[in-house]
Amino acid sequence: MLAFSNPNCTLICKTQVFHCFHSWKQSRFTNSTNLNLLKPIILRLVCAVGDLGQMQKVEDERSKIRWVEIKPDEINDAQRNHISRLPKKMTNRCRALMKQLICFSPEKTNLSMVLAAWVRSMKPVRADWLVVLKELGNMNHPLRFEVAEFALLEESFEPNIRDYTKMIHGYAKESRLQDAENALQAMKNRSFECDQVTLTALIHMYSKAGNFNLAKDTFEQMKLLGPPLDNRAYGSMVMAFIRAGMLEDAEILLTEMEALQVYAKSEVYKAMLRAYSMNGDSVGAQRIFDSIQIAGIIPDDKICTVLINAYVGAGKSREARVAYENMRRAGILPNDKCVGLMLDVYQKENKLKEVLDFLMDLEREGIMIGKEGSEKLARWFRDLGVVEEVELVLRDYASTET
Repeated sequence: MLAFSNPNCTLICKTQVFHCFHSWKQSRFTNSTNLNLLKPIILRLVCAVGDLGQMQKVEDERSKIRWVEIKPDEINDAQRNHISRLPKKMTNRCRALMKQLICFSPEKTNLSMVLAAWVRSMKPVRADWLVVLKELGNMNHPLRFEVAEFALLEESFEPNIRDYTKMIHGYAKESRLQDAENALQAMKNRSFECDQVTLTALIHMYSKAGNFNLAKDTFEQMKLLGPPLDNRAYGSMVMAFIRAGMLEDAEILLTEMEALQVYAKSEVYKAMLRAYSMNGDSVGAQRIFDSIQIAGIIPDDKICTVLINAYVGAGKSREARVAYENMRRAGILPNDKCVGLMLDVYQKENKLKEVLDFLMDLEREGIMIGKEGSEKLARWFRDLGVVEEVELVLRDYASTET
């Protein structure tokens, strides 16, 4: 991101160095007492960059850089296509930088120098930075993080805590834990205190990474902040419990939420239901299914299928049939996975007549059997040696219906 002589410097070092260096430049006429206080900072500058001469060299190079427009003959067809799709309402100064970033080649130029030249020449404000960062995000551009890191150190960007939170969340989505933690430390170095939104992003990150202890510690830290936790904070911790296989603890937390009339998002309930279903715990699955309805979430075919799967996995065929019938009474059409599960139930009980009635019901509803259901059905009838007989019966049913 920045023109450090040591390419291995992390975001935390970059932030500390540039923030402290700019602060020191702005107050170089301070008294001797303040200069003494700055000695540790100067020492860190020496350690991070190599020596103060190199830092001054970097500043000199940044001041000498000039903005150079990209010539039309330097753009290939793919780059020209990307440039043509930039928003028409984008300002010229933002469009100019986007062209540079789209055509950027690390072999030809240095990103930090390009950005510094843009700042010096175009005098951007925060709105310009946000437009560029948003467009880079929409494009999923590989330089989006480096540009964001640079922006966080620029006065014209006017960074706030939410900018750091977005950076942390972005790194978390890419599973770049160390970069996310470096961004967190950089945020703290700028005297921004962690709030509920930032800590929620951290819980989500630690949860996805399988680091349950850090997720739990962060959640406990969040509870000490004072304001009531929202459904995102609770939901992230519930997901951490689920990923750790601690379903009872996850359900206790869900119950705690419901008592506070704070309900998790549907994705959290679905994940909980799926976890119980995969374990063959039909009792737990039914409890979560009931909680889903209490939370005001209307069950769809996927939710009902997961519940039926729990009963099938537990060997409870009768309950699976009841769940299917309830789903149908509610006007929910079964998906292919659900049809396949019901075929498993009928096959296990060896109820050929019932499965024919089941198939005719699907036919009357205009529900086509998909790949999974068809394969299971063909395999079962083949094992029974009644493929031809079933075809005759189906034809008879079809003729009576017409």
